[in-house]
Amino acid sequence: MTKSIVAIVGRPNVGKSTLFNKLAGERISIVDDRPGVTRDRIYAQSEWLNHKFTIIDTGGIEPQNEDIIVSQMRRQAQIAMETCDVIMFIVDGKEGLTGADYEVAQLLRKSKKPVVLVVNKIDKLKDEDNKYEFYNLGLGDPNVISAAQGLGLGDMLDEVIKHFDDSEAEEKEDEYIRISFVGKPNVGKSSLINKILGEERNIVSDIPGTTRDSVDSYIETKEGKFILVDTAGLRRKSKVKEEIERYSVIRTLTSVEKADVCILMIDAEEGVSDQDEKIIGYAHEMNKAIMVIVNKWDLIEKDDKTLDKFKRDFGVKLSFMSYAPYLFISAKTGQRVHKVLSMAKDCYVNYCQRISTGILNEVVSRAVLMQEPPIVAGRRLKIYYATQVSVKPPTFVFFINDTSTMHFSYQRYLENKLRESFNFKGTGIKLVFRERKE
Repeated sequence: MTKSIVAIVGRPNVGKSTLFNKLAGERISIVDDRPGVTRDRIYAQSEWLNHKFTIIDTGGIEPQNEDIIVSQMRRQAQIAMETCDVIMFIVDGKEGLTGADYEVAQLLRKSKKPVVLVVNKIDKLKDEDNKYEFYNLGLGDPNVISAAQGLGLGDMLDEVIKHFDDSEAEEKEDEYIRISFVGKPNVGKSSLINKILGEERNIVSDIPGTTRDSVDSYIETKEGKFILVDTAGLRRKSKVKEEIERYSVIRTLTSVEKADVCILMIDAEEGVSDQDEKIIGYAHEMNKAIMVIVNKWDLIEKDDKTLDKFKRDFGVKLSFMSYAPYLFISAKTGQRVHKVLSMAKDCYVNYCQRISTGILNEVVSRAVLMQEPPIVAGRRLKIYYATQVSVKPPTFVFFINDTSTMHFSYQRYLENKLRESFNFKGTGIKLVFRERKE
């Protein structure tokens, strides 16, 4: 089942970022020494009452004057309506209702997307009556909170998760493996998808996607049932205004979040760009199944060492995801295009893989024997046992004596041992460490 996406919309200074950081908890300050891992805080994972969801901060409004704020909020609302499942519309309970709030409310009402109206900055009980004027927006009952003090968040999240759709439509979608093609503009994503669809005559349907920039194509082949999602490419910052860049990032992020398999497409002539690193960094952070396609391979002059050299060069730039397989193709001539879906399927199978607790603990015990855990601050890490708690991605919980003794280098060592012992090629895996007293 795909994770729901919740977008935060609102004027400047209503407390969007404060709320975003509160909901993200400590997850936002993850320090990771791997390149490609994002730090620009557009999205975060959150959880409430066993519902996991992604929050997206549409942000990006500069308070120059009222007209600019209104037009930028319209953009924000638009992107939220196109890409997310639930919209949180944040208003300022201290300042009261403004013209910009009205304009955006009108848009949101027409969108038919569920909207949760949140009145922020109600820090004292006596200010609670401020919420009544917000009924004028016609978006239902206002939820009163203080993001800064963390008040009222539980009731607000109860409202948000009521709108998550766990319906049969999801189950129908679940039969399909959802593949997102990401990469810079003009790298050949659309050509490749058209080539795949063109060679397979039994397309089920063509359904326009949720965003103007991505179209979902449903296809059935001997490999299985797939949804192919073509995303808008990410341009370089210098070429595009900051704001538009942010929206294309949000669109791409949304499509990565909803995907089972992310395919990064790289132009063989241009190599790996910072943009490529960044966008596949999102997928890596989310532990998605990932593969890399190098397109326009027909344009490269080759000898017997060319392929290895390319793999090496890409491997350096994308070293944080050394588990991803590579495929060198030409969407134009059709070279190796027939292998795309079967390789994606292999990645997906590993993304859904389950390991029995007995075998898992044998591997972990052997790993600990081969390399003893380090001593951190005078204490040595002890691993009592490990168990796999979920798939998509394969997620393992390790019960240990003290989480402060788990050094990231040892965590990486354990991940490598799991990868050596089981076939997790093409998928991220997630390791979680919990304390359990002896």
